[in-house]
Amino acid sequence: MITINLTNQPVTSVTQKFTFFTEELWEKEKNNHHSTLQNLFSGKKNEIFISAEETSVNFMVGLGGKPQNFEIQAVASKFAYEFRKKIQAVPTLINDVDFDEDQVAELVKGLFLGTYTYPFKEEHPFFKPEFSVILNSVSDEKFKNLQLKTLALCEGQFACMEWLNKPQNFKKIPHISQFLKEIAEKHQLKLTVFNRKESEDLGLGAFVSVNQGSSQEAAFTILEYRTEVKDAKTVGLVGKCVLFDTGGISIKPSENLHYMKSDMGGATAVIGALIAAATLKLPVNLVVILPITDNAVSNTASIPSDVVTAYNGKTIEVLNTDAEGRMTLADGLSYLSKNYKTDALIDLATLTGSSVRMFGYTCGAYFSNSENLKKSLEKSADATNQRLWNLPLWDIWKDDFKSDVADFKNISSKPFGDCIIAGKFLEQFIEGHPNWAHLDIAGVAFGNIGYMTEKGATGYGVQLLVDFLENYS
Repeated sequence: MITINLTNQPVTSVTQKFTFFTEELWEKEKNNHHSTLQNLFSGKKNEIFISAEETSVNFMVGLGGKPQNFEIQAVASKFAYEFRKKIQAVPTLINDVDFDEDQVAELVKGLFLGTYTYPFKEEHPFFKPEFSVILNSVSDEKFKNLQLKTLALCEGQFACMEWLNKPQNFKKIPHISQFLKEIAEKHQLKLTVFNRKESEDLGLGAFVSVNQGSSQEAAFTILEYRTEVKDAKTVGLVGKCVLFDTGGISIKPSENLHYMKSDMGGATAVIGALIAAATLKLPVNLVVILPITDNAVSNTASIPSDVVTAYNGKTIEVLNTDAEGRMTLADGLSYLSKNYKTDALIDLATLTGSSVRMFGYTCGAYFSNSENLKKSLEKSADATNQRLWNLPLWDIWKDDFKSDVADFKNISSKPFGDCIIAGKFLEQFIEGHPNWAHLDIAGVAFGNIGYMTEKGATGYGVQLLVDFLENYS
């Protein structure tokens, strides 16, 4: 259980201070410091200087020139991680100099989010009982909200990162199913799970076609969070949850195959956002669908040329078993659309290499049939620096996945535009929902990150979704 110890009450035994300076603020303040220090610190982004005073140690942290709020959070996060062995577990004043309450909030959130390492253990000085952050400049109302928001984001984002980072043999279907059961009990969520036989009986043929090659039992999982606020909006979230992706019979190359443990990045973002939303008791209803499976090679695996029937009755010719994510999402989207009334429908997935080749590790590709939803998502993406870029859903792309033997093929035969093809394919399973968005986050959910020597989970999607849900509600 994560604990966040903040106070806005004066504490006399302060022995540590964190002072954050923009370059402009340092120019104003540097004359109040020793002349030697004026030449050793400038306020540049991520610059650190440690000075000892009579009663405390002062960590001076540079924010650069006119940072946006998400940049303030990022600097604080980097500082918390890199100086975790030098920071003491003592009462610590955030000496904010000239920041507003929102900027101070980003500092605090960044400090605690920066404590994550894999596997997560509360060993950072910030989680020891002797440590507390003192915020004399934050009002009582803002202080209470900040404490809860920081806790919620840490619990949600750390869960997201932890599950994405786990080795394949530590995140089998029973493992994650038990975790989701515990989350449901803790936050009083309604939990429904369909195994392979139940999924077959329901007609979830696209999902089952991916799971049929696995030695693990399917878990088509539905989690429902209900607010006590009357007439609240309802948002449906579907997260791709392929625990490990071999590619199936269309097997992937062996190089970097171990990174395919990250193919559940859409699901972990959704799980993290759900945890945060439930912790914050956001005034919005959530219906979350996680079609949980792996994509394995076996004598029972789906074979290219198979034709399967999805939940909405559409038939799909499987040309490539490595295009399995869109198969699981197709049934997740149609099941949610047919069985629940939602004001917005959003799916997230580490879906295509095409989106990575297009945008690298800079942003996610997204598609939507609603201008209002586009604006809302882009606003949250920009505010959290979990950026998105919109791509078209023109009907001409539909021609590329027409099949001679079924309604659709699961890929195009053309060597380009696969992230757009995938988005257009998924549109065929939203049952005419007028307010839908598909987020392809393959390039941003897992990558080069400071706490790992190789690649690891970035936490992408959690803050984006939480910000969206706060504003949408």
